[in-house]
Amino acid sequence: MQDTPIKMLIVEDEDDFRDTCTRWMQRKGHSVTAVSNGAEALGLCERQHFEVAVFDMNMPGMSGIELLQRVQQAKIEMEVIILTGQGTIESAVSAMKMGACDYLTKPCSLGDLEHHCLLARNRGQLRKENRQLKELISRTRPPTSLVGESTAMRDVVRMIEKVAPTDKPVLIQGESGTGKEVVARAIQQHSPISDNPFVTINCAALPEQLVESELFGHQKGSFTGATAEKPGLFEIADGGTLFIDEVGELPLSLQPKLLRVLEDGSMRRIGSHKERFVHVRIIAATNRDLQKEVEQGNFREDLYYRINVLSINLPPLRQRIGDVERLLDHFLPANWQVAPVVRDSLTRYPWPGNVRQLINVIQRATILADSQEITLEDLPAEISEFDMAQPHPVSKAMHSVAAVTPRLDGNGCGPLKLDEIEKAHVLDVLAKENGNKARAARALGIHRRKLYRLLERFEVNGPKNEPSVAN
Repeated sequence: MQDTPIKMLIVEDEDDFRDTCTRWMQRKGHSVTAVSNGAEALGLCERQHFEVAVFDMNMPGMSGIELLQRVQQAKIEMEVIILTGQGTIESAVSAMKMGACDYLTKPCSLGDLEHHCLLARNRGQLRKENRQLKELISRTRPPTSLVGESTAMRDVVRMIEKVAPTDKPVLIQGESGTGKEVVARAIQQHSPISDNPFVTINCAALPEQLVESELFGHQKGSFTGATAEKPGLFEIADGGTLFIDEVGELPLSLQPKLLRVLEDGSMRRIGSHKERFVHVRIIAATNRDLQKEVEQGNFREDLYYRINVLSINLPPLRQRIGDVERLLDHFLPANWQVAPVVRDSLTRYPWPGNVRQLINVIQRATILADSQEITLEDLPAEISEFDMAQPHPVSKAMHSVAAVTPRLDGNGCGPLKLDEIEKAHVLDVLAKENGNKARAARALGIHRRKLYRLLERFEVNGPKNEPSVAN
């Protein structure tokens, strides 16, 4: 990149200096267009592409500052260097704040001018590549999706739509595994700074000193193991979003430092006296009741109110009626099936680990399944046997019938007991399935281990005089 010629524009009202610069740059192999006034330069910029432009600050008619403003308003993409006299350096610095990439004071050597033009061109190329990379990532990365149509989740989505456009701190509260980081990413993706960094830290996963170093950075030698200078996540997230997960675990000693960044954007690295300023949107999350933590003295009240400007309460999965099946279909690999009895078991289960646990169960089942269908045997025992302590629907139905209908045995000698009805039904289904216990269990809507226990209780191994049984 350093050796390739620059396509450049020189705007300078002093004829001798303009001609000298043009001849020097052309001898160096660069493509140079030179004009004497801002109006002509603006017309050229609108018709041609230049990588770098050099504007003289003080020109009759349209000044270099005015030309820069017009270029910015027209959204013309190029790097601008300002040439200024010694007495107008302050104005040149102001021009850089307006979008110029550099400035040089007259008189300057032509070698310095070329060097600064090369740096400007390279900077522009890097900026373009960065923008293209961001665009490529945004096109290839699927947007964060919140799966669920339950009333509870619709309320969460509506809240995200309201808080995302602001730059205020957000506190997401919910049990572990409910998807707090997914919500944080959804807020960031729908915000005006969606193309800027999204940086995360989990306070519960790191020891106190490491949390401080990760958040605020450190200077070389500031503590044992600090062998090099390191910027903190606040600096890395500058202009973007910092997601602080499990903020309730943040040590009390660090809470004032976080409060200070929230109040005025100021911070210091560990071991440094230099004040640094960042502009970062904070999204925090916790599975704790921070109000109680404040009352117990574990969390600063002023910090709590600072991070709780906007809040989102994320419901546990057990309260998201109907969402288990939607999540199951969303995370299940393509062309996979789920047995109806499995869906029934998954929707009955209370999911103490929430969505994270459901995802783990799906991944486990797809590994253990013999084919592309998940059966009860592929589920963890705590799920497949969850309702075994309660009467099974088959037994409950039989119990209801037995409660209202006199039952006689084959000899008409009196009512049958519930166990006998259940035994007869189980053995009848087993016989219809030719002794195949796996198919019989599915037909009964129970796990095969449950069927084994029933048969043990009935003191039978299967219908008598049957051929060998495939289990």
